[in-house]
Amino acid sequence: MGPVLAGFLQLLALIGALALAHIPLGTYMARVYSSDKHWRVERWTYRAIGANPDTEMTWTAYLRGVLAFSAVGVLFLYLLQRLQGVLPGSLGFDSVNPAQSFNTAVSFVTNTNWQSYYGEQTMGHVVQTAGLAVQNFVSAAVGIAVAVALVRGFARSRTGELGNFWADLVRGTLRILLPGAAIAAIVLVACGAIQNFSGIHEVGQFMGGTQQWNGGAVASQEAIKEIGTNGGGYFNANSAHPFENPTPFTNLFEIFLLLVIPFSLTRTFGVMVGSVKQGYAILATMATIWLGFTVLMMWTEFAHHGPALQLAGGAYEGKEVRFGVGGSSIFAVSTTLTSTGAVDSFHSSFTGLGGGITMLGMMLGEIAPGGTGSGLYGMLIMAVIAVFIAGLMVGRTPEYLGKKIGTREIKLAACYILITPALVLVLTAVSMALPTPPHSMLNSGAHGFSEVLYAVTSAANNNGSAFAGLNANTDWFNTMLGVAMLLGRFLPMIFVLALAGSLAEQKPVPETAGTLRTEKPLFTGLLVGAILIITGLTYFPALALGPLAEGLAS
Repeated sequence: MGPVLAGFLQLLALIGALALAHIPLGTYMARVYSSDKHWRVERWTYRAIGANPDTEMTWTAYLRGVLAFSAVGVLFLYLLQRLQGVLPGSLGFDSVNPAQSFNTAVSFVTNTNWQSYYGEQTMGHVVQTAGLAVQNFVSAAVGIAVAVALVRGFARSRTGELGNFWADLVRGTLRILLPGAAIAAIVLVACGAIQNFSGIHEVGQFMGGTQQWNGGAVASQEAIKEIGTNGGGYFNANSAHPFENPTPFTNLFEIFLLLVIPFSLTRTFGVMVGSVKQGYAILATMATIWLGFTVLMMWTEFAHHGPALQLAGGAYEGKEVRFGVGGSSIFAVSTTLTSTGAVDSFHSSFTGLGGGITMLGMMLGEIAPGGTGSGLYGMLIMAVIAVFIAGLMVGRTPEYLGKKIGTREIKLAACYILITPALVLVLTAVSMALPTPPHSMLNSGAHGFSEVLYAVTSAANNNGSAFAGLNANTDWFNTMLGVAMLLGRFLPMIFVLALAGSLAEQKPVPETAGTLRTEKPLFTGLLVGAILIITGLTYFPALALGPLAEGLAS
């Protein structure tokens, strides 16, 4: 079997698995967030944190819950790293320095999971399990909760109430992410991923000396890292490491994990607003972009230039031979079109255009299908923009799901789509203009610029994957990227929840002959076009200086 055929067969198997999971998982999640019953363990949790799960919240109260919980998470994780040197199970590692502690704490709380350190050489068992793994669960649950609040804004009328943040947080963690990660961890252990709390071992001979490997609760963290679209890794090689991702089957399984909840949330959306066709329209938009990017990536990596690459049968540099070009291409597109950030290959080693595709996937706002929750609310914001554009074309007030998109709503949506590009472009420009940050670049020219652009794009979009080649463990990059992660996560959430509150207060608008049918293929095409055009106009000059220049020169 040729590598091209193998790659496309993997793609078909993945699509089939996602299709099978879509309806049952999406419907189950809708029931989770619509139920008025609480599990016993949930009641214990509410008592422990002093929350009343039956109290409805306005968007401002909901936002306060999100920000307060996240602030406590940043502080706890920062202190845990700073105290690592005196904690048991530290494997002899010292406390993490302040700048890196800040960067890592912000990274995992914002669901970014950017790492400017070597995982197996920096963090002990306590920080990995009690700190990083816990945030993998709750940061993902926060994203789903915000998305559900926006869905309630569309579904409800004449009320300013969006549900209860604490109930949504606990249910998302205990009813969705925890059981899903437990099942996934069992599969990974059965396939060869490690799961232990062993110390550091010296093994074999390497370059005249011994290699050191440490164990850890790798399979369990790998499971929630993917199903929660977190990213990061127990080891520096991330999902290219055989302890995290042993076989081609686990590679495809991990891609399935990082896509299954974001794609299935479109079904949750359709059920909660009372029209599954609306969910299918959003799903079709996400799937069209994801499939298009995947095919384009496989083409750029297989149909490459240069006799050496042609003789090798593909652009194998920086890719695991266990997964091949096809598996690596699918993983790269899926991880950058979601907010996962895990990698099974090194994106800096992709072809020039291939590296540009990974960047463009993040620049879209990671909405195809996006992160757990963040992909759905990002796509719904773009749907509001598309409806507004359609309204301008025909000269009538735009409506979406029976809600008028007026001045307030479009301002909030516009602020949402402007925040991340502003962060990416301004902070990239500052990094290139200052005298010290460029010294962190391994390469010069277009590829070196791409390293910096990718890092800032990854941080501001809360992705967390790395282009490689950039030394980000400096005071500038640790601090600047930490700030980008904070602003890129929570400023958009403010506008999402404000929009949800505004929509929930409206009364439904009856459909008329002039109402745009947003469940039809025409709207899907309009939405895809709006996403690509807005992103293209925003980022094309920066992409032209980096991956496009490199790709055209090769």
